[in-house]
Amino acid sequence: MSFELISGSQAAAIAVQRVGVDFVAAYPITPQTAIVETLANFDAKGELGGEFVSVESEYAALASCYGASASGARVFTATASHGLAYMHEIIHWCSGARVPIVMVNVNRTIGAPWSLDPDQGDSLSQRDTGWMQIYCSNAQEVFDTVLQAYALSEELLLPCMVVFDGFYVSHTYEAVDVAEKEDVRNLIGAPIFQAQVQPGTPGNMHALTTGENQMLLIKNRHETMLRAPAVFEDINKRYEEIFGRSYKVIDCVIPPGAKTVILAAGSTSETVRWSLPQLNNVGLIQLRMFRPFPADQLCSVIEAHDVEKVVVVDRNCSTGMGGIFAQELRAALYGVEKPPAVQDMVLAGGVDLTLQMLENMLDSGPVENRVEEKWGVDLL
Repeated sequence: MSFELISGSQAAAIAVQRVGVDFVAAYPITPQTAIVETLANFDAKGELGGEFVSVESEYAALASCYGASASGARVFTATASHGLAYMHEIIHWCSGARVPIVMVNVNRTIGAPWSLDPDQGDSLSQRDTGWMQIYCSNAQEVFDTVLQAYALSEELLLPCMVVFDGFYVSHTYEAVDVAEKEDVRNLIGAPIFQAQVQPGTPGNMHALTTGENQMLLIKNRHETMLRAPAVFEDINKRYEEIFGRSYKVIDCVIPPGAKTVILAAGSTSETVRWSLPQLNNVGLIQLRMFRPFPADQLCSVIEAHDVEKVVVVDRNCSTGMGGIFAQELRAALYGVEKPPAVQDMVLAGGVDLTLQMLENMLDSGPVENRVEEKWGVDLL
């Protein structure tokens, strides 16, 4: 083991360096700038091993990764907030082209007005673009998940977004067990995907097609993504053999007899985890993989523990509908014989989650219907 005191952003960058990427496209935006700064330092010292390119925009960053990945390169980029929104068109092209790009998004509120606080609406607004999404709660998870994302993405030929909250994770320093390159190579190995672009063989890629062909391609991509949880479990078995750590698509801490659980993703799940000893017989479901949505796993856990109420912490808001995680959970629970009540705690805009908020939410009485919402400002 080799522990280093590093931030979540540095953990992401070191993981990318350990993977041995061929190409990094970099454009800074708060709060992910430290990721590409750290990679630039590796490049300046000759320790990156791949090509480091500073581009003129986030759009160009992902477009460059798209082209490099299509040529067979293992690539990386990172962004946040409006930068991710600017990439939106290319995000669709990457998933449609089935290129295994790994990108980190550091959650930050999208304006107007400008804000530097973390809100998961930036990444969640890309939930239908065909990218896998995995949410991390601390720096160790960030390091490990970036490594796993390459193995997952390259096996399924789908791009993967590793997501964590700005400042709470990106700028907080923690002791992180940093793996050496040799051990990482034992997990990931050399790229196994074939280049779509070959020198000397000109062709027209992803040209115009018919609706029928497009539907078949979308169907294939959807069915492939549904395999992600099972493939992720296999990767984690190998990961545990090498590094002694393992992660699931959902991580549960539910005391015997607990009838109320809190569902959270990202840094809020870490807050809930450390608050559990102060809460009265309450459990935690940490949602790590959001796309594909692990509906079967969630329903199995809820039914197995006979959960009566789920409090969802949503650091986001789909305007006119409410918290996004709560929406997805309610849809997943449709058809469950005894569905629990779902109560949504909306902390949109990056409002911090406190123990007092959780206690106020749990003491707010029974849920009268399945669409009840409480805004964080009402719980302060």
